[in-house]
Amino acid sequence: MEASIWFWVIFNAGVLGLLLLDLGVFAKKDAHGDPAPVPVKTALIKSAAYVTLALLFFVWLRLNYGETPEIRSAKSLEFLTGYVIEWSLSVDNIFVFVLIFAKFGVPAAYQHRVLFWGIIGALVMRGVMILVGTALIREFDWVMIIFGLFLVYSGWQMLRAADEEPDPSDNKILAWLRKRLPVTDGYHGKAFTVRQAGKLMVTPLALVLILVELTDLVFALDSIPAIFAVSTDPFIVYTANVFAILGLRAMYFALAGVIHRFKYLKHGLSIVLMVVGAKMLANWFAGGKAVPVEYALALTASIIAGSIALSLWKTRGEQPQH
Repeated sequence: MEASIWFWVIFNAGVLGLLLLDLGVFAKKDAHGDPAPVPVKTALIKSAAYVTLALLFFVWLRLNYGETPEIRSAKSLEFLTGYVIEWSLSVDNIFVFVLIFAKFGVPAAYQHRVLFWGIIGALVMRGVMILVGTALIREFDWVMIIFGLFLVYSGWQMLRAADEEPDPSDNKILAWLRKRLPVTDGYHGKAFTVRQAGKLMVTPLALVLILVELTDLVFALDSIPAIFAVSTDPFIVYTANVFAILGLRAMYFALAGVIHRFKYLKHGLSIVLMVVGAKMLANWFAGGKAVPVEYALALTASIIAGSIALSLWKTRGEQPQH
């Protein structure tokens, strides 16, 4: 089935409301009026709340999204599988965010602002990519072969580089921007732009935001094709992405200090991408769903849970990073 326009309007209105609540009502300020650093306990509660919302949405789909119980069951499972994949891949974003903020010395009080606008940009970018991807698949179904091969290749490349630590400041686009934009010498509070001697200048915080957006774009090139292996329903693909992204900021503050302990998560994510790519190819050559969605969900969850459990066991006793 296709989601009605009201499904899209109501869902996006709810997302906008959540973001405004998070920015206004739930965002605590320090004595200077700047966003206060998010305590780990608060971040964990917010992360749990976003996961709970995703599960409640899964239940709603199970009860309402489809003309028959069979369709409702299939669509809700597609959402849950897509959400698990997207949520898992979003954790990988946190590795890079930690590196970016450390490399550029972003004060904890301003990380909140960068991540908020980074999520807004990610929602827009992914929405566009999902619309384009859906149109391509409907017009040229052989695109699924390209997506499948790309995921297998991307997963293999990620697996080969899993133990390497990227340098986020070594970015050609960032270097190009530094040469062409007037950049201030240091941070100016939470501002992305300031005027100095009558000249509009960008601050290093704006460059960090651009780098965060570019990072998400790179990750989206993997995650969007990956979820198309599970569902080609744009509403399912979009909502699974949105729920995963909404919880990303809270999850960053919850995991930033212990992300180094997720030693084998990238290995697990690499395997998931290759498995999803293989599933996409198998489905296309079989002319249907050669691998049931529930099998894909169980295998994805097992790989991710196993890689996290192995990581935590191998790094037990290590002190949190500050």
